[in-house]
Amino acid sequence: MNIILIFIIAVSLSMDAFSLSLAYGTISMSKKEIRLLSIIVGIYHFFMPILGMLIGKFIFNIMHISGDLIVLIIFSFIGINMVIESLKKEEKVKKMKLGEMILFGLAVSIDSFSLGIGINNISDNFIMCSSIFSITSFMFTYIGLKLGNKLNQLIGKIATIVGGVVLMLFGIICIIK
Repeated sequence: MNIILIFIIAVSLSMDAFSLSLAYGTISMSKKEIRLLSIIVGIYHFFMPILGMLIGKFIFNIMHISGDLIVLIIFSFIGINMVIESLKKEEKVKKMKLGEMILFGLAVSIDSFSLGIGINNISDNFIMCSSIFSITSFMFTYIGLKLGNKLNQLIGKIATIVGGVVLMLFGIICIIK
């Protein structure tokens, strides 16, 4: 899979972090807190696909399932989940502590873990993929936090829906190819 497609997947994976960052950007976070939360999300998006890949290799050794089918299922599941989450009513956002930032990073990177299960079907260079996912999610989180107080919640929901639909389309493309 070429680098442009990997980048598009990275953008899709970053949409949930971006949309949640828009919400959290509406609270008064310091520059230090914005950088810290962005770094945490970036770190998670680097290691979660690698962890998913390692677990995925173990699963593929036990069960002989088509990797393309796994990618379709994972992308569709993540995409559908992103669309459903974007349609839920939003709760009032409060200021985050370090522990909450760590949990925020974990929550928005679960999709990267799932993607890691089938990452070998996307590219042989999983370190490059994880690096692109990490940098992209860092940037989207940072930009989302910065723009959060300027953008309305509707745009955040649309971004999540678009990201979910794009992931589902990639899953379909993987099974068709």
